[in-house]
Amino acid sequence: MKSPKEIVDTMMAKDYFSQWLGITVLETGNGICKLSLKVRNEMLNGFGIAHGGITYSLADSALAFASNSHGKKAVSVETSISHTVSLMEGDEIVAEAREENCSNKIGIYTIKIKRTSDHAIVGLFKGTVYRTSKDW
Repeated sequence: MKSPKEIVDTMMAKDYFSQWLGITVLETGNGICKLSLKVRNEMLNGFGIAHGGITYSLADSALAFASNSHGKKAVSVETSISHTVSLMEGDEIVAEAREENCSNKIGIYTIKIKRTSDHAIVGLFKGTVYRTSKDW
């Protein structure tokens, strides 16, 4: 069976969106994942702040990597996010995924997104995944 790092490396190799975002994998393990990125100019919306899709996408990638880490292919079936603090160009953020519950078919994860400069929580994400019977 592949290790969580091997699974994340395999997923990341073909995850061109996460690559475009500039995501760095900081930590992986069974049911956990920690990712970071730096907000770039092309990630800003019309208000001059980071588009909500940036924090959402970082958290969604953390969900994918954490939920697949056990060796079974998993796909999201429901996700939601609360944006709590605006981000500016140059801000660095970290998403930490934590497994709350994992059964044979369903996994539930929470992801906290924090700004690294002051550790402010900038987003709270919850994701539910369906765990298939397919192995990595």
